[in-house]
Amino acid sequence: MGQVPRQQSARHPRTACCAHAGGATQPLRAANARQRSPRSDHFAQCGATVGSIRLPRCRCLRATDCVPHPVHAPPACVGANLEERSGGIVGWLRRVCLALIAGAGIVAGPVVAQTDDKGHLFRIGFLGNSTATLEANLIGPFREGLRERGYVEGENLQIVYRWAEGNYKRLPSLIQELLAKKVALIVTAGTPATLAVKKATRTVPLVMVAVGDPVGTGIVPSLSKPGGNITGLTSISTEMDGKRLQLLMEIAPDVSYVAVLWNSVSPLQVLAEKRVREAAGILGVKVLSLGVQNTKEIERAFATTMREQPDALLVLADRLFLHNRQLIMDFAKQQRLPGVHAYRELVEVGGLMSFGPSYPGMHRRAAYFVDKILRGYRPASLPVERPDKFELVINLETAQALDLSIPQGVLLRATELIRPTPRAQ
Repeated sequence: MGQVPRQQSARHPRTACCAHAGGATQPLRAANARQRSPRSDHFAQCGATVGSIRLPRCRCLRATDCVPHPVHAPPACVGANLEERSGGIVGWLRRVCLALIAGAGIVAGPVVAQTDDKGHLFRIGFLGNSTATLEANLIGPFREGLRERGYVEGENLQIVYRWAEGNYKRLPSLIQELLAKKVALIVTAGTPATLAVKKATRTVPLVMVAVGDPVGTGIVPSLSKPGGNITGLTSISTEMDGKRLQLLMEIAPDVSYVAVLWNSVSPLQVLAEKRVREAAGILGVKVLSLGVQNTKEIERAFATTMREQPDALLVLADRLFLHNRQLIMDFAKQQRLPGVHAYRELVEVGGLMSFGPSYPGMHRRAAYFVDKILRGYRPASLPVERPDKFELVINLETAQALDLSIPQGVLLRATELIRPTPRAQ
């Protein structure tokens, strides 16, 4: 195997000196303790940092401990038995690793990705809940995360996309199409799609993204030990719904009657609606529960809302509502209904506020799990990750249209403010 070319880059998404997650060698721990980067990965399973370079954690004390990387060559580890390896590649690896551990200020680029020994592409499936256009802001970060790890579509990676277009009844047939393509794994977001994949296969690995409560809905037995063929990221959305109602009361204290739009076909949404009711009871707020399953039922819920005249509207975290976000937010603006929603995308099309984890960030992080599985790791051995970074987005133009004055304390907590568009003179 010849020397692996490098591209110069300010980022170093992967080094060739490590393959194992969990645990770190003492030199790396020492270097990490001295030079912890303020931009360290937010997730619990991140690697150590040396200066501005992030390393995977390693416990490879012997060359025999190595797990060959299917994309990056040479084998992704430098063990203690380097004398077993010969040729110029050993010296190259030794120089790279010693420089990194010493904290030298080198700039290491991503290793050029390769196909497998037979020249085949790695084929993975992506099951989308909506459409490619409406999920472009999520697919983009996912692709970027893959490129950072050396996977490039059309060169060494093929992504087979299937889109449900907001209709969950299509999920089973779309999953069968992916399985027929012999994909190495499937990536999908949301509870209904994840449950559908789990029902369809117990062998093809599944990387779930932004699943609200994977334990409560029976997807995995625990976050730390998911077992089976499933791993990925949870959005802990059921823990957030009550907080969103509290935030609504903070910006609109006169609200006493709230409409809650939720997907009645989703087990997660059943839990979420219950949490909102519990929080509303504590706050002394009446709830108008609007359980829907498709676009037509959303429109019927509008009629109920107009008849009942609630003071506000909460839209819970479900991809059905992400797919229909323009329809829902147009109605909310017409009826002058403030709300604190699960998705920032609703705020971008006219909603008042959103509070929750970064969904684009979680899709980028999903590439980490894809990479691990393609390298030979079992999903059961990869703990499900929880977000620890959340976004509060406020649309000041909508607040102005609703004659709402956002408290200064809330404005200071905001991660993004969407300001009114200047009018042409």
